[in-house]
Amino acid sequence: MKQTKIVASISDLRCEQDFIRKLFLAGMNVVRINTAHATPEGIKKVVDNVRAVSAHLAIMIDTKGPEVRTTGTAAPIPYKAGDVVKIFGRPNMDTTHDIINVSYINITQDVKVGDHLLFDDGAIDMLVIENSGPMLVAQVQNDGILGSHKSVNIPGEHIELPALTEKDIRNINLAIDLDVDFIAHSFVRNAADIKAVQDILDARNSDIKIISKIENQEGVDNIEEIIDACYGIMVARGDLGIEVPIEKIPGVQRRIIRSCIRKRKPVIVATQMLHTMIENPRPTRAEVTDIANAIFYRTDALMLSGETASGKYPVEAVETMARIAEQAESDKLRENDIDPMGEGDIDQKLFLAQCAIESTNCIGVKGIITDSETGETARDLAAFRGKTPILAICYKEKTQRWLNLSYGVSAIYQRDKMDTEAMFFAAVRMLRQKGYVANDDKIAYLSGSFGEGGGTTFVEINKVKTVFDKSYKFNLPSVNRE
Repeated sequence: MKQTKIVASISDLRCEQDFIRKLFLAGMNVVRINTAHATPEGIKKVVDNVRAVSAHLAIMIDTKGPEVRTTGTAAPIPYKAGDVVKIFGRPNMDTTHDIINVSYINITQDVKVGDHLLFDDGAIDMLVIENSGPMLVAQVQNDGILGSHKSVNIPGEHIELPALTEKDIRNINLAIDLDVDFIAHSFVRNAADIKAVQDILDARNSDIKIISKIENQEGVDNIEEIIDACYGIMVARGDLGIEVPIEKIPGVQRRIIRSCIRKRKPVIVATQMLHTMIENPRPTRAEVTDIANAIFYRTDALMLSGETASGKYPVEAVETMARIAEQAESDKLRENDIDPMGEGDIDQKLFLAQCAIESTNCIGVKGIITDSETGETARDLAAFRGKTPILAICYKEKTQRWLNLSYGVSAIYQRDKMDTEAMFFAAVRMLRQKGYVANDDKIAYLSGSFGEGGGTTFVEINKVKTVFDKSYKFNLPSVNRE
């Protein structure tokens, strides 16, 4: 069983319950909905079908964030290297060959002569040769074709756009109404961008968690404050590879993963993981290596985009990613692990999590059990990227789904109220029934002496058969959770 989690993008154009079920059984843990072209009705359709398939599946909705796009065109426009065009910030006017209009009104204030404007994910490069107030003049650097509403990237420049568009605000409120699990906020530049989303959530008492998508140099530069301000991070390598010199992307990815582990925050690596499988049934060797390297770097999760949203082989893509992940997890070297205790900020639950993980290496513990109100202890355990399964018994259904982004954690919702002793016995029995542990295997149990909400205060190690022995005494007090 793989420990790396898989996020798969699903469109309302292909979201039948049978399709979602196949992706789930293939290894999908989180459904991602790209709202760029989705309607509220389409988003609701996806959410309803996912919930009908399984309450275990988490749902993530994207925002557009502070991005710049071209306006519409009557037809795709061909450009030749050397062409000279004028660029205006006029979102309500169409684009023609000689005049490109963009969605950002004040573009001339933030762009200077010598800057490069990259259109359509970098497919067309234009060099700014003149800035005359209301207009930029740019020279086309390569042949290409420009269609309607294509992305505009301006590497190295800060663009004074608001963190949220009106559409984003509507979609965040829709996400609250539908009670989804995550909002992936695009083009996060700093902690203030995250606060703009959090303020809306707080105003409606929503517990949706924010995933910050790192897609530009500002996000990279401010990564530490961004990690502190949100639930998790997505290394969104598409736009990031345009905004940042492409040769720097592997190093940026590795550093972000390291920072997330040390702060015990989930991290996702995204974009073109199995891009070939949009059209072909098999990946390239480079793609397989890319996935394995992300796991060797110690990512929590991987994301599929067009491969599952519109590709010809969506189920095969998830199955392929799961197989690669399982192999990479067994191949990774323990000496390359990242120590979440290395920063010196050690609390009690992190120390106990380390003890449980070390017990798997030193005395052969085969499984770890913890009960959880918030998921913090399970995320602490996940940060060590251990080799044994972690079973998190969650008192909230949402906590179970939030942990779908944490490496190595199998989370289940404890629907029926039971005391600590009964919960512990049920968890051990489940691990044994599923074949994770045998009677002679040792297990570790992390919990709190003061019950639900009291924090992690102990770790107990015992043999499975001892737990079920009639003479075994559970030494913690039962806690009434009524």
